[in-house]
Amino acid sequence: PDCEKPDGVPFEYAAYAKIMLDLAAAAFQADVTRVVTLVLGREGSLRTYNEVGVPDGHHPLSHHGNRPDALEKLSKINQYHTRIVGQFIGKLKASADGDGSLLDHSLVLYGSGLSDSNKHLHENLPIAVFGRGNGSLKTGRHVVLPEATPMTNLYLTMLDQMDVKTDQMGDSTGRLDHLSL
Repeated sequence: PDCEKPDGVPFEYAAYAKIMLDLAAAAFQADVTRVVTLVLGREGSLRTYNEVGVPDGHHPLSHHGNRPDALEKLSKINQYHTRIVGQFIGKLKASADGDGSLLDHSLVLYGSGLSDSNKHLHENLPIAVFGRGNGSLKTGRHVVLPEATPMTNLYLTMLDQMDVKTDQMGDSTGRLDHLSL
């Protein structure tokens, strides 16, 4: 795959994230792996995002107290992360892989472990799934799952879509059958 060798770990966040996502795409292209986990913003991070006008630490901002200024800054950080992931998705879509693209033959989950960081709520998570899972996934829609559906049900379903069969994952209670073709 065509990618530049970095001179080291870049200081700029976007450059670092791009290298990590380029490595993931290269691993997919070379069929070294089809599973990658990457954390764009870890819990407790004091990282600032001056490049998008947010000089405050990420974690302290997450305890926003519903203050409009803090929510606006969190929104800027979320949009920034989303643009970076969007570039990765675009790269997968533009990369040929057999009878389609890497995106056609992959599943990418992007989201957060909290729906409200201020209250540490972990229900109704903001999650997006990209890719076609080798043609096994219905795409282009918004799905609202029943309340109290464990996140691990989605993980179990995603494993099925990629032909990795297992009966249970963590606290899973079943598969999300309506996601399949």
